[in-house]
Amino acid sequence: MNDVDYPEIDRYEEFLPERFRGAPRPVETWWSWRGQQVHIARKRDLSAPVRVMIIHGGGGHAGALWPLSAVIGTTPVEVLAPDLPLYGRTRTPEPGAVRYRDWIELLCDLVVAETRDDSRPLVLFGASMGGMLAYEVAARTGIPAAVVVTCLLDLTDRSARRAAARWAVLGWSAPYTLPAMALAVGTLRVPIRWLARMNAMSANPDLARLCATDPLGGGTRVPVGFLADWFSFVHTRPERYRGPQLTLVHPGADRWIPAEVSERFLAQISGPAHAVRLEGCGHFPVEEPGLGQLAAAVQKVFASVRL
Repeated sequence: MNDVDYPEIDRYEEFLPERFRGAPRPVETWWSWRGQQVHIARKRDLSAPVRVMIIHGGGGHAGALWPLSAVIGTTPVEVLAPDLPLYGRTRTPEPGAVRYRDWIELLCDLVVAETRDDSRPLVLFGASMGGMLAYEVAARTGIPAAVVVTCLLDLTDRSARRAAARWAVLGWSAPYTLPAMALAVGTLRVPIRWLARMNAMSANPDLARLCATDPLGGGTRVPVGFLADWFSFVHTRPERYRGPQLTLVHPGADRWIPAEVSERFLAQISGPAHAVRLEGCGHFPVEEPGLGQLAAAVQKVFASVRL
């Protein structure tokens, strides 16, 4: 465990309103998982009544999302943010072998490990593609006290695939063409921006460009096999979800994934779930008044799970 500069945090933090800047720098920690050294950024606070795990998506990493810890942590909360394999500082010996289901299994194991000796409620906060990861981990483990997500992108829904993919034809054909390609070139790594609409990450062109070119995030390369697994993976069906309360905070001005896509999935969940649209926020939420609404929604969740 040691302190690092995390210069990438400064680059993302500058897009936040002034009142949400200045999040305490995280401490760098490592966790060994199946031969990989998983990097986890942390803010320790043993007096905090609640813990939150921030889960990034396909264009992010712990450092990119860390500034949001100042938004969701306006009251004392302990924070951890893992870098999933292929992203951030996590060390992966065979990057070409990483698959989407590895992310889910890693997060399930991490939730188990983090709660084994700590009885405080753990809330999952999933951003973008991390929303479905948080949902699936909660459904499988039943351990988190609550789940907050900015997006619920179920790629078995053709309209969701069409929104996620850079080209509409890819959104239609991906569950069929990508697995076929993966049989031949599954370990071949390609820029994710070739397939996903990274330019729609934000209405702010500078933030969208940073997300798309960040070598720790959207600028990395992912295996064709990973993409095939992602586009064809069948998540726990919403009508069978038995996890904790789920709060959707989808950005209201999202130019990438329309809020209706997430809300359609949420409406099928049989358990406790509700939605808040963040006014004025793009896919990567950095705008007011939506950020204030995000902070209020998360604080409401924290209050509901405190021991």
